[in-house]
Amino acid sequence: MDNDSYGHVNNVTYYSYFDTAVNEHLIGEGGLDPRRDPVIGLVVETACRFHASLSFPETIDAGLAVTRLGRTSVAYAIGLFRRGDERAAADGRFVHVWVDRATQRPADLPPRIRSVLAPLVVQAETTA
Repeated sequence: MDNDSYGHVNNVTYYSYFDTAVNEHLIGEGGLDPRRDPVIGLVVETACRFHASLSFPETIDAGLAVTRLGRTSVAYAIGLFRRGDERAAADGRFVHVWVDRATQRPADLPPRIRSVLAPLVVQAETTA
């Protein structure tokens, strides 16, 4: 299902890959339980720039960085790479706002989540 009629990964699938990369880190390293934790991250913004086509069943590696670590929100930079390539096939932006599950109101990032995101903080690129 990843490939479209042109034989390469469909644009919308890249966003799924971004979501997987972020949540893999939050669940695996931060212990996030997306079904039970009282504070969860909601995606409020995404963007993607395409540089080269990918195609299933290629192995795709993802790189993850944090460009902004706020009190209630996190901005991520994600790169998707064909296995063995140093140049990203796509790069994207993904923003979480952390909310109380019951009220859906912004909430502070849980300390264990902040602790696994802090090492990923990099300076955000600026464009002129």
